[in-house]
Amino acid sequence: MSNIRKYDAIVIGGGHNGLTTAAYLGRAGKKVLVLEKRYVLGGAAVTEEVFPGFKFSVCSYVVSLMKPNVIRELMLPKFGLEILPLESTFTPLENDYLLRTADSDQTYREIARHSLRDAEAYTRFGPLMGQIGMAVRPILETIAPNAIIPSISDLINTKKLLSHFKTLSSEQFEYLTKLMTMSSADFLDEWFEFEPLKATMSASGIIGTFMGPRSPGSAYVMLHHYMGDIDGAFRSWGFQRGGTGEISMAIARSAEYFGAKIKTEASVSNIIIKNNKAVGVALDNGDEYHSDIVISGLDPKQSFLNLVSKNELPSEFVKDIKNFRIRGSSGKVNLALDGLPDFKCLPGDGHHLRGAISISPSYDHLENAYDDAKYGNFSKKPFMDIILPSVLDPEMAPPGKHVMSCFVQYAPYDIKGGWNDSKRQAFGDAVINTLAEYAPNIKDIILHRQVLTPADLESTFGLTEGNIFHGELTIQQLFSLRPAIQWADYTTPIKNYYQCGSGTHPGGGITGSPGEMAAKKILGIL
Repeated sequence: MSNIRKYDAIVIGGGHNGLTTAAYLGRAGKKVLVLEKRYVLGGAAVTEEVFPGFKFSVCSYVVSLMKPNVIRELMLPKFGLEILPLESTFTPLENDYLLRTADSDQTYREIARHSLRDAEAYTRFGPLMGQIGMAVRPILETIAPNAIIPSISDLINTKKLLSHFKTLSSEQFEYLTKLMTMSSADFLDEWFEFEPLKATMSASGIIGTFMGPRSPGSAYVMLHHYMGDIDGAFRSWGFQRGGTGEISMAIARSAEYFGAKIKTEASVSNIIIKNNKAVGVALDNGDEYHSDIVISGLDPKQSFLNLVSKNELPSEFVKDIKNFRIRGSSGKVNLALDGLPDFKCLPGDGHHLRGAISISPSYDHLENAYDDAKYGNFSKKPFMDIILPSVLDPEMAPPGKHVMSCFVQYAPYDIKGGWNDSKRQAFGDAVINTLAEYAPNIKDIILHRQVLTPADLESTFGLTEGNIFHGELTIQQLFSLRPAIQWADYTTPIKNYYQCGSGTHPGGGITGSPGEMAAKKILGIL
């Protein structure tokens, strides 16, 4: 006979947003249950010992966008949050390199070595992007209003946002408009001339998207990645000690501290609905848990097309969710190394290995990689965003050994003929061969490798089509349109059924924002 238990709220999915929602609801005194399908918490923000002694941030690998108020309100440092700064961005070139660091004077000299004009422009670009980022933040911290039937609170919040935008200078408004509509390449071309600098900066506009640097809309994705900070340092990125899974675990410890119960290896088969009202969940093993509300931290396709019968939803809503763009475009290659990579352009150990390593020598490199994906193939010479976590945190690997995280674009979910083991290995080979052009010793020091395609991200982590943002960050899928008009405020057409994943406003990244705002929306109703 099924076990039936009653909770105030049930959260489906132990990813960082689901855990954030649970922590806030627990903090408010609610009896909360989190159900996670896998044996380990974190969703895509997870740390696993893939090979003995080698720990990997298997999917998500860096952090910057986590909201300061979430860190403070959930007391995350008390529960293990410790961000180690990534100190540089290193772009290896055929016969040279570009190295930007947190030292503004050093970075100025380095860029000036390639272009004095760009070095001068860079000193203006950073502060302007910071101002634009701060201008956009109120949008990201506002529950998206119902654009069809706005409530009084929706109208009040909309008026506040309009008043806020009136405070922007004409220059800020101009650049914000450009960032919302232009390609990252076109936007950066207005500022800089040195191709590797522009290409590396544009790369943050393609991460996790099925777009190239010359695709309109990629400038907004670039802005999205500019809006984080670490300890008040704007546009700073870092690595969580112990891997990104420790961010999820810090939130989980906070949730448990506030009384939430967390259950792993608990796969939800469907939402229990009575009279168009969610009253609980049924697990694959037959167990049932009842609750006043149910919250899904999964992506919109999973939340509405898999967990709920389409007969329970309005046909127009089902159509909107089916049309929600969620194409996977990226893969991940995790390497266990016997030593450090030795780059031809900057040999040996050094500062350049303590931050991000960007394989982005030119727009054409990125655009050609995108062209491969457009026509149904993985990139023969991909873009890569690489870090060496064990350089920052030696506990990630055995003594003298290292781990390397390679985020890779592009790997289309709908690859010609479908993904199989042979194509997975060929994709991994393309990554290693491209990296070896810059660090020839890499093939000699690889002890183990893990290659994840979008199909793997879907089957293992539940990311539909392997999309790391739970849906593309394009203008038609932002704010009151994410994931569907009238349902961007974390509510759904089913009473007492809510959303809290990255497929909701304000989107992807390790932010905690959807989880936080979903909880506050729910608490305002309960």
